[in-house]
Amino acid sequence: MLIINLIQSGLGNLAAYLAAHVLLCLVPAFFIAGGMTALIPKESVTRFLGRNTPKYISYPAAVLAGSVLAVCSCTIVPLFAGIYKKGAGIGPAITFLFFAPAANILALVYTGGVIGVDLAFARFFLSLAFGIGIGLIMALIFSKSDLAHDQETDETFAGKGSMRRATSIFLLLMVALLLSGTLKLDFLTNTYGHFTLPISGMDKFQDTLYQLVPYDPSKGEEGVTAQGAILIFLLILIALTARLGLENILENFSNWTWLALGFVASTLLIAATKMVPHAAGLDIQFTGKFFGVCLALLALIYVARYHLTSDEIRDWLWESWRFVKQIFPLLIVGVFVVGVIRQLIRPEWIETLAGRNTLLGSLAGVVFGVFMYFPTLVEVPIANMFLGLGMHRGPLLAYLMADPELSFQSILITSKIIGKLKTWVYVGWVALFSTLAGLIYGAWIDGASLLKITALLLLFLGLMIFSLIWISRQNRFRAISLHQPSE
Repeated sequence: MLIINLIQSGLGNLAAYLAAHVLLCLVPAFFIAGGMTALIPKESVTRFLGRNTPKYISYPAAVLAGSVLAVCSCTIVPLFAGIYKKGAGIGPAITFLFFAPAANILALVYTGGVIGVDLAFARFFLSLAFGIGIGLIMALIFSKSDLAHDQETDETFAGKGSMRRATSIFLLLMVALLLSGTLKLDFLTNTYGHFTLPISGMDKFQDTLYQLVPYDPSKGEEGVTAQGAILIFLLILIALTARLGLENILENFSNWTWLALGFVASTLLIAATKMVPHAAGLDIQFTGKFFGVCLALLALIYVARYHLTSDEIRDWLWESWRFVKQIFPLLIVGVFVVGVIRQLIRPEWIETLAGRNTLLGSLAGVVFGVFMYFPTLVEVPIANMFLGLGMHRGPLLAYLMADPELSFQSILITSKIIGKLKTWVYVGWVALFSTLAGLIYGAWIDGASLLKITALLLLFLGLMIFSLIWISRQNRFRAISLHQPSE
């Protein structure tokens, strides 16, 4: 019976994720990542994010790029893969990977509104400091492989020339598509018109779906709506047609290609509406999001048809499809496993493990962040629930920093992109810094003097700087030893 419940929980979590978050977040992200790889010259990426770019340019650029993307770790990973493959240094790329889901503008505003401005400020300041710090550490530890990666991208993307204005506009329009589908702004969420499909029994259909996949916002259970079930069906159609239409796209376009792209566009539009089932039928409400997605798609079609070459379109679709094949299967496995593990974690453990600001409490917050992963912004009301269950605000911050970063599925995907060693080193540093963030903020909440907190932080940073200098010298010594002639 337990095994059946665990499987149901995993499948339910997967269904809820696919229904609510894949289309308007992840699908545009795959196409953006493919566009960055296919259309942006290496020099355009390395100018701001390359390993040889001055640190005072590359790391602020990574932070700035991440701050405007209100997306979760699963969505940011394809974008991270795109800039890394195109020549970004491991340090700036990691900073982008860390900062974007942890402290984007929308997450900070939402955190401040629901939990408190003090926690939002702590989340921003510590994410900024630790995101850049982790990037610098990764760049030093893996400087040799970073150099090899830079040379590899030189060979792969040599002679690509400068970036055309049309491709720049095309990429910006894809970013606009992503933002119009994900931002929670009033003019995008308001309804501007509706009509009703006269399909009787939609309310019973919805009740059945909630029985199969429970809906409980207080626990982060999103359920599957009638609209979500429709979108899952359409997602299956996209998968089938994309396999036939994009696998050999470099050779030629086929009818399957156009069918797959048509399914993608129409499904994005359906996902951008709001559907309300009732006994008499299904209300289709046209939100500002729908019109934003519609305008972005029309502009993309126009630019692609009249300003991009056939080769550019083929390269873009192929790279996007490659990212889907590389990342999406791991995402499905990860989301299923998280659903299984969440069934085993009891809320009452929270007060026992994280009711006080201790090392164990902050570590518990980090562990909850890994195995109780929630999509972007959902972690904020969940954190508020943890607070109500007795979690201390210190471990709560550790959870808020770890949850967007270290979800089980994002760890799997990241290891596919940069390798297992780099990934687990990154995971270790994120866990360490998230734990430290919780302890520092929790000490301040408990009344520790600002002088004491500053002294402890400076001591930690001093040890960190000493370690970085030592690592840098060791790398330099190894490089000199390799270049010395043997006797």
